[in-house]
Amino acid sequence: MSLFNFWKKEDNLFDENISIEETRFVVLDTETTGFDYDNDRILCIGALVLQNNMISIQDSFEVYIQQDHYDKSTAQIHGILKDFVLKRPNELEALQQFLTFLGDSIIIAHHTIFDITMINKALERNDLPALTNKTLDTAHLYKKTLIKSHLFERKDHYTLDDLADKFDISKKDRHTALGDAYITAIAFLKIVKKLKEKKEINLNQIFK
Repeated sequence: MSLFNFWKKEDNLFDENISIEETRFVVLDTETTGFDYDNDRILCIGALVLQNNMISIQDSFEVYIQQDHYDKSTAQIHGILKDFVLKRPNELEALQQFLTFLGDSIIIAHHTIFDITMINKALERNDLPALTNKTLDTAHLYKKTLIKSHLFERKDHYTLDDLADKFDISKKDRHTALGDAYITAIAFLKIVKKLKEKKEINLNQIFK
């Protein structure tokens, strides 16, 4: 598939009969200079492929992006120092590499809207079209696994740490883009397993 062919697919429609296992998911995370969509920038994109209930570590993606904008305070969280990686591609080169890796896969992330908006802002700055890939949010999906009861107080927002604690997932590489993508991928597999305990689900149902 050429670099931008997936933008031509109408709404990235998929076969309603395809199983969750057969689907190629790309689980991603971004580390950024902050949380302002307009003024902050992506420092690193980490992503890996999830297919057939397997996380493909060999088929992973990680790129550190050269940025003029830098916030020392956020470095305390993600640990990416200004000169941490000496040879880094510029934003356009990094986006092109990421788009080639992503293709028309379904994107999984935790609080997806943040990562997708940051990527789309970067694409816009470089005169590229916004992503049209289907997306899934593990924060939203996790709520589907919870028992509806007045005895159980549900939170409005569940962090990736909440899911890691719930599913006993190691947080050793927390707050690195690839590390958080790996935690998110495991959490997604755990969520799908819990949903299947209630009833058999297919790819279309998981989007509802």
